[in-house]
Parts: sequence; structure tokens; C-alpha cells
Amino acid sequence: MQYILSRIAALMQAARDDYGVNPIVFLVIYLISVPFFYYSLLRTIRALAKKLGKEVRLWSAVFLCATAAPFLYVLFFGRNLTWWVYGIIILLIGQGVFSLVRKLQVKPTAGAKESLGNPGDAGPDKDSRG
Repeated sequence: MQYILSRIAALMQAARDDYGVNPIVFLVIYLISVPFFYYSLLRTIRALAKKLGKEVRLWSAVFLCATAAPFLYVLFFGRNLTWWVYGIIILLIGQGVFSLVRKLQVKPTAGAKESLGNPGDAGPDKDSRG
């Protein structure tokens, strides 16, 4: 067990020395963003269900920020990282922004709206008198 802990400590020190990234700070940012991640996901789903466009945009943006926060720390404060690390971070953030924009631009079609029907309707083939 002592060997594993000393190895983890050595890796953390190497990350600080070589790349300027403190793994503890990354972990703290990550753990702080978790409640925002889940709460914004919940609120985004609720807003989508109620078709509240402004709330969907707001909570989707919060969701994106909570997802990207720890990686933005590495992107801005990391140094001497290989080019592909920057590429992966930029691709992940770019993919998140692209997905968010695409999701917000999609509008429900008339057929999808009609297929849901009104919850109070008994339907054309059912007798509503009980």
C-alpha cells in the first residue's frame, strides 16, 4: 500500500513540475462542478419537457460550463503539454458547444407534436364516456 501511495505522490509532483498542473486543484474543480453538472442536466431536461426555450439555453450553458471547467483549468494553466492534449481538450469543448448549438436549433416537427396527443383525450377509437 505504501508503494502505491508513494507512486501517486510522485506522479502528482511530476504533473506539477513538468506541466504546471496541480492534480489536487483539478480534482477540486472537478468535484465542485459535479453538483452543477447534475442539477443543470436535470433542469435542462425539465425545460425541454415543458418546451421552455430560454431555460433550455440557460441550463444547457451551465451544463457545458460545468463539464468543461476542469479541462479549461488544464488548457489555461498547463504548460509543456504535448500538442495532442491541447487538441483533445479543444475537440471535447468544441464538440460540447456544437452539440449544444445543434440541440437548441432543432425544433419539434408538427407530426411529433400530434403523435403525443392531448393527455385528456380518449382518442378516436376509445369511448370517452367510460
